[in-house]
Amino acid sequence: VKKSPDMQVAQEQVNPAIEALKKQVEANPKDNNALVNLAVAYQEGKDWTNALETWKKVTTALPDWAPAYYSEGYVYQSLKDVPNATSSYQKYISLVKPEELEASKANLAYAHFFVAYSQFETNKEEAKKNIAKSLEYDATNADAIKLKEALDK
Repeated sequence: VKKSPDMQVAQEQVNPAIEALKKQVEANPKDNNALVNLAVAYQEGKDWTNALETWKKVTTALPDWAPAYYSEGYVYQSLKDVPNATSSYQKYISLVKPEELEASKANLAYAHFFVAYSQFETNKEEAKKNIAKSLEYDATNADAIKLKEALDK
């Protein structure tokens, strides 16, 4: 039996890891680790729709877990949904606990940068505060430095 090109594409798109994680989540919907792993798998596969849907389930199950909002922001950004990406990154920033600051510096720097970038046209004062925070976490980010210079003009 000769396979049509469409059948091959459909077969290639079935990811055994994702299928196994989906079964694990179905078997135990309260298994937050499996849910997070499923969201990450979708995200790594650039399946933005399923990634977003799954990260939303994670934030519902774990509303105070900052990393889920960072990932949700990343997915919204990948979908070119700037308002929702900004909102998710702001939620992430607000939830990072003091004891997590050191380990979260790179993500905090990026989240503040993205928020500042999204505020550039609408709220320069808030954008300046966010870019200052971004540079506080990573003073070497060339894009953040350029944005600060543009905001200071």
